[in-house]
Amino acid sequence: MSLAAHKRITVKIGSALLVDRVHGLRAGWLDSLCDDLASLAAKGHDILVVSSGAIALGRTILSLARGPLKLEESQAAAATGQIALAHAWNASLARHAITTGQVLVTLDDTETRRRYLNARATIGALLKFGAIPVINENDTVATSEIRYGDNDRLAARVAVMMNSDLLVLLSDVDGLYSAPPSQDPEAEHIARVAAITPEIMAMAGDSASETARGGMRTKIEAGRIATSAGTAMVITRGTLNHPLTALEDGARATWFAPSPAPVSARKGWIVGKLEPRGRLTVDAGALRALRQGKSLLPAGVRRVEGDFARGDTVAITVEGGDEVARGLAAYDAGEARAIAGRKTDEIEAILGHPPRAAMVHRDDLVMNASA
Repeated sequence: MSLAAHKRITVKIGSALLVDRVHGLRAGWLDSLCDDLASLAAKGHDILVVSSGAIALGRTILSLARGPLKLEESQAAAATGQIALAHAWNASLARHAITTGQVLVTLDDTETRRRYLNARATIGALLKFGAIPVINENDTVATSEIRYGDNDRLAARVAVMMNSDLLVLLSDVDGLYSAPPSQDPEAEHIARVAAITPEIMAMAGDSASETARGGMRTKIEAGRIATSAGTAMVITRGTLNHPLTALEDGARATWFAPSPAPVSARKGWIVGKLEPRGRLTVDAGALRALRQGKSLLPAGVRRVEGDFARGDTVAITVEGGDEVARGLAAYDAGEARAIAGRKTDEIEAILGHPPRAAMVHRDDLVMNASA
């Protein structure tokens, strides 16, 4: 596998690479990375950057003590660090006469369809003008579970949204191992992953770094989002200077192959949503039907959980909790509970109006690759 084989590349940088908790920004390392990005851009590649580091950098600027921060402290650190981070990216890329554009997004910007399309249009315009978009979560206003370094899935969402050919996750590890290397010295490095199966997910451990708390699990979840939509992904160590040059020269990494049958752009948005609003547990017969490309009918639903509205994303699971698909609900949660397990000809009498074609229509449903 090679960077040169991919036209549009999204590169995600973890906080631990950009920021030293004592000395602040690793300016020399950032310059070396921007040298790599400029080289790729000069060869005709479209480059997008998803950059962690605002809170970590803000902590050093504000001289905040180590340990957990209160929400308002995290937001203050983000507000301070974001300015410094944007300036650093702009200054480093300007050495190569490359314009940058900062794009701050929240979870809603990728979960809500209209805002998703607006974000895509903005980033697309920056690429059209020859700029490198630098994208980060808007931690200044985020109100739930601000975790610096946990931008892996955001990066995957951006890569899918912008039809990237490749997602590069630069991290403090050089890829996926059969077990967490810190716990098992005999763990084996895995160079290539053809498909993200439950066995691959089980190999993921948590990050031991204070400033990069995403962990391997979020990286594998990012891979699931990206590869299902036809975007390849690679995890490699970014701690050395010129990490992309090193990757191109054969540095150790784990490459994840894109799905041979990628979903459509709309279904890529569905499967990539991070927070399903509800959960539908189905029986064996319904699972067989889903595997055959059919819709999910109420008769096959055994349990309904969550508070969702029609059009919200729901996870479809089997008994035991394994997720097999995601889709857009055709009923709200109250109606779904009322008709779960019922045959189609019973539903009108229960709801008082003609039923819809399915609980989740096949056009609004995406199966997991391992289901």
